[in-house]
Parts: sequence; C-alpha cells; structure tokens
Amino acid sequence: MWPAGFAVGLVVGAALTVAERRIERHARAAGLVDWERVERVAAGRLRRAPGALEPWEIRAAEPSYTAAMARVVPALEAHLGTRLPGVVDRVAVVDRGAWVAANTSAFAALMGRLEVGLLDQLLPPGAGITRAAMTLANRWVTTTQMGVLLGFMGQRVLGQYDLALISAEADPGRLLFVEENIRSAARAMDVPLEPFRTWIALHETTHAYEFEAHPWLRPYLAARLERQVSMISEGTAELGRDAIRQIGASLRGEGRRDDQHWLERLMTDEQRELFRETQAVMSLLEGFGDHVMDAVGRDLVPGHARISARFHGRRENRTPFERAMLRITGMDLKMEQYRRGEAFVAAIEERGGQAALRRLWEGPETLPTAAEIDDPAAWVRRTGLGESRGGIA
Repeated sequence: MWPAGFAVGLVVGAALTVAERRIERHARAAGLVDWERVERVAAGRLRRAPGALEPWEIRAAEPSYTAAMARVVPALEAHLGTRLPGVVDRVAVVDRGAWVAANTSAFAALMGRLEVGLLDQLLPPGAGITRAAMTLANRWVTTTQMGVLLGFMGQRVLGQYDLALISAEADPGRLLFVEENIRSAARAMDVPLEPFRTWIALHETTHAYEFEAHPWLRPYLAARLERQVSMISEGTAELGRDAIRQIGASLRGEGRRDDQHWLERLMTDEQRELFRETQAVMSLLEGFGDHVMDAVGRDLVPGHARISARFHGRRENRTPFERAMLRITGMDLKMEQYRRGEAFVAAIEERGGQAALRRLWEGPETLPTAAEIDDPAAWVRRTGLGESRGGIA
C-alpha cells in the first residue's frame, strides 16, 4: 500500500503547490485595494446621508455658480493684480458620488506608486498560502476602510480645486462644487444660499489661482509627494505595528507630544523634515485662500461678516466622532493649516503689502519654511521686504 500512498501524497503535494502559486499570483494581481468596491462602499454610505438631491436639482444649480464665477473672477483679478487663467471655464457642479469618484481616481493613482514595493514586502515570491491569504484579507479591510473614509469626507467637502498632483504632466485642474453639501451647510449655519455659493466659489478659485498662475508650484509639490511616497514604501511591517499604537493614542486624545503629530512619530528624520516642509506649503495654500476669501468677500458677498463667522465656527465645532476621524486620518492637520497659514499671510501683508503677497509666488525659494510659517517677520527679513517698508520686521 505504501507506494500507492506515496504516489497519492505526491499528487496532493503538487496540487497544493499549484494552488499556493495560483493564490499568490491572484493576491499580487488583485493589488492592495479594490477601488471599485471602495466606490461602492462610499456610495452606500452617501445614499443614506441626509440632503441628497436628484440629478435635475444638481443641474438646476449650475447657472448660480456661473453667475457666482462671473462676480468672483473680476474681483479676484483686481485684488491680486493679475489675470486668472482658464480654470474658470473648467467648473462642475456635482453630487457627493461624483466627488467620491474623482477622489477615488486620485487615491488609486497614488497607491499605484506604492503598490509594487509594498507587495514585494507583504508577499515576496514563494511566501506561501498563509501570507497570500493574509494579503487578500488585508485588501478587504483596507478597501472597506477607504470606502468608509471617502463616505465620511464625501458628506463634508463643499468645494475642491481638483488637481492630480501625482503627475506634473496630468490634465489641468478643475473646480468642483458639491451642491448637496453646500446646501446642507448653508442650512446648518442658517446663512442664505446664493451668497454662500459665491463665498465657496471665491475660496476655490483662489486655490486655482495659486496653481495655475504659477506653473512651477505643481511640479514642485509633485516631486515632494513622489519622494514621500517612495520613502513610505520602505519598512512596511514595522510601520504597520507602530501605526496601530499611534492610532490608539490618538483616539485617547494623546495625538501630540513634543509638538509632533502622531503621523510624524511614524517617520524617519528625513521623512519628518520633508513632511514639515510640505506642511508649510500646504499651510500657505490654505491660509492664502482664507485670507483672500475674507479680503475680497467683504465687498463681494452680501452678509459677509455673518457667513465668515459661522463658516469658521463650523470648523471649530466638531462632534466627538468627527474629531476622532480627523485625528485618525490626519485631517486635523488641515484645520491647523488654515489657522497657521491665514495668520502668516495676514502678517506678511501687514508688513509688506501687496508686494509681499506677490513675492510669495515667485518661486520655490520664496516659499516660507516650516519655521517661518510661525515667524512671519523672519520671512519678511529673508526676502528683503522689510527694507521696502522702512525696515519693519
């Protein structure tokens, strides 16, 4: 009997080897995220969200944004002293689902840069059926998490300058206005809808100005993003263990120690330096948008003071769940960017006037450093603007 048993064992062993290799190949081919399912998970959450509109209602809002842009663009051109590029012709009024679809594509492009390196670490050739099964299970968890995250964000984003930073040669950006969220926010803040639409259009068009009037900015940020991505793809296993510990601390309200965000504590010194450099630029982008929105909005938007106060109050008054989600995802950094960036821009304009605002966008060398965001006088001194105002610094 033993020769027959030996032969059967060989057959079974060969079959298992073939099955293992097929599962490994399937796990690698499937990738780390099922992006179609991400969209379905997010869409399912959004369908249950209050304030959903019919497609015809979205289309009916388009003339309001066309009229808003017709007021916003000349006012911004006058304030900034320059012509705005053609982004004003690339405007779309969308529902939450369309916003999710646009951002799913952006996340997928970013993950595509990470995927090969991460899969090599998670599932090296010959890793076996257990590792392959774990990779597929992780894919399901990550997919669900991404869907929940986009479903959460899709109920809150009001407008967006949609730009694919991952490639400096990608299609030009466009303005997206998420009508369902804009209406819901206007109701929640008890502000009139038409002025609020103009308010949002003003903010997003300012972001478009930042990138499209300064062609060097997009490749500058793209290079830093790609460098950060290449660093992240190293040391995945250790990063995963550390991330779990840091997320737990963040949920307990221990997200910061020694002026570090929990995300920074997962980074090497080189990654942290690059991260802070990029954060300084993002603070400038967000703060400049807020500052200009207030400066131009005073004369452009009826009821400006009320809208501004309630809009900024909306950012501060978050539910415990929202605060937890912001900490976990790092979106609380964006709230900080608004505050730090707006204070910086206001301070340098006070010291250097419109010349200071123009100097900001001359090139990478005139961008503020992470230290200068919190010390505007240092930026004024470095760029020589203090001399033009009698040495004020």
